[in-house]
Amino acid sequence: MNTSFEDMLNKLNENNIRLSHQRLKILEYLAENRCHPTVDKIYNELHKDFPTLSKTTVYNTLNLLTKINIVRIVNIEDNETRYDICTENHGHFKCESCGRIYDFSIDIDSFTTKELDGFKINEKDIYFKGICPKCIKN
Repeated sequence: MNTSFEDMLNKLNENNIRLSHQRLKILEYLAENRCHPTVDKIYNELHKDFPTLSKTTVYNTLNLLTKINIVRIVNIEDNETRYDICTENHGHFKCESCGRIYDFSIDIDSFTTKELDGFKINEKDIYFKGICPKCIKN
């Protein structure tokens, strides 16, 4: 489930997307912080070093990266959109205590059901919620 930073840069080039300083920093942040951040988290972290960065630039960059499949949207909660640099099919577990989201491998493509025969499936997401081992210990 690890996409290299070089692979992401190549995908930008393949799609003729100019790599601005802001886009590069957002992409670097996502690659280095695989914590499924929100727009606010990305903005707040990067704004410290780049005061000219706007939240709109973060939104627009994430929308662009999502469109070309470098970033994946994770919507475990209705009121919270997070972003995942790993676009391969995998599952997510959200700890209801600490809020951390964990990736886990799962063969999503093997899940089929007769009730959906004839349907065109555009997205496959598997989300679990519960308490992580670290929070259980505390």
